Amino acid sequence: MFRIRRASERGHFNHGWLDTYHSFSFARYDDPRHMGFRSLRVINEDWIAAGRGFGTHPHEDMEIVTYVLEGELAHRDSLGTGSTIRPGELQCMTAGTGIEHSEYNPSPTEPVHLYQIWLLPERAGLQPSYEQKAFPAEERRNRFRLVASLDGRDGSLSIRQDARLYLASLDAGGELEHAIEPDRHAWLQVLRGDATLNGVAVSAGDGVAVSAESKLSIRSDAPAEVLLFDLA
Repeated sequence: MFRIRRASERGHFNHGWLDTYHSFSFARYDDPRHMGFRSLRVINEDWIAAGRGFGTHPHEDMEIVTYVLEGELAHRDSLGTGSTIRPGELQCMTAGTGIEHSEYNPSPTEPVHLYQIWLLPERAGLQPSYEQKAFPAEERRNRFRLVASLDGRDGSLSIRQDARLYLASLDAGGELEHAIEPDRHAWLQVLRGDATLNGVAVSAGDGVAVSAESKLSIRSDAPAEVLLFDLA
């Protein structure tokens, strides 16, 4: 069973310095029909203007994943982390008992384009933590590269939820398959380009909730990039 969340149907706000699209209810976007999927709670696609960003603010009891597509994002947090997230790098942060952080576009001229994703943690009250890692393009070219998992297997980052996150970049004519274990579910987020998922056309910004399926087949006639969540 597939349920497509088209890019054009998402919540949208343009604050001038921030152009943001919400796949699920978030902040001022209240949509009872779209409150999340399984442990996924937030999928926001953001463009942050040059020299702007989010000031220091708190989070707790949430797994936060950030992936930058274009530009750079400077991160600072109450754990003492100071880093810059660049294209091809993934950030995983366990907010747990409480963490404060800021996110800022350090470029004086160019916007930063990113996805920020929240997942519910396996339990409340976890110890806050931060990880960041680059995943080279060749590791995810025409294949699913595991980038985050509960046990940090295969060089992936650790996330405190029974979820496996995969990145893949498809060349023109690229094809991929992913087997879904019984009683598991999936969400596919198209980051760039166009593709077909089990024969259904999807485009950049589209998300697809998948249940009661044993296999996903993805094909693209032009370059595309996707993020796949394999969820309990």
